[in-house]
Amino acid sequence: MGLFKRVGKPDNAPQSPDLEGLSTLLLQGEDMIDQLANAHMSWGLGSADRWDLDQRTGVITWTFPDKTATAPAQILGSWSPSSSSWQWAWANATILPEMSRDSRAVSDWAEANGHPGLAKPTIEADEQMAGVIAALSVRITKATGFYRGTGAKAVAIITFGPVTLTTQDGSTSTFKINID
Repeated sequence: MGLFKRVGKPDNAPQSPDLEGLSTLLLQGEDMIDQLANAHMSWGLGSADRWDLDQRTGVITWTFPDKTATAPAQILGSWSPSSSSWQWAWANATILPEMSRDSRAVSDWAEANGHPGLAKPTIEADEQMAGVIAALSVRITKATGFYRGTGAKAVAIITFGPVTLTTQDGSTSTFKINID
């Protein structure tokens, strides 16, 4: 199952009240990712020639032949297919603290709501579990943009805010999604 795909729940899976709430958040997060992906495709998300993330400025940039798209960004974490693990951005020494505020907020939420397993610095996670963590994180942070980076060793999971589109002639427009 892909990192953007829904997770199936067995019909006979018993649910405690806490897990039922978590299941609801997961479904909402998966819906949010689907809706965000569809909305952001209108300006070209997923079709850029390249992408870059500058931790010093906190800006993600997508480069197209005829324009660039930039947005303020946060790194939620990274998923490593080779080690089947998820590492929160706040626990990764290579990520600046300013870039991991949302990941810390998710971990704080998990601790406060009785889900300490979600707050561990590194979590055993296959691709399906990484998708679950990403969907829960998108829902908890009410992210208005979601991007799965590319990488050979690890896949960065990034959220972003309003997107500024700049054409070759220098004109700009902003693409913004409001989450209630």
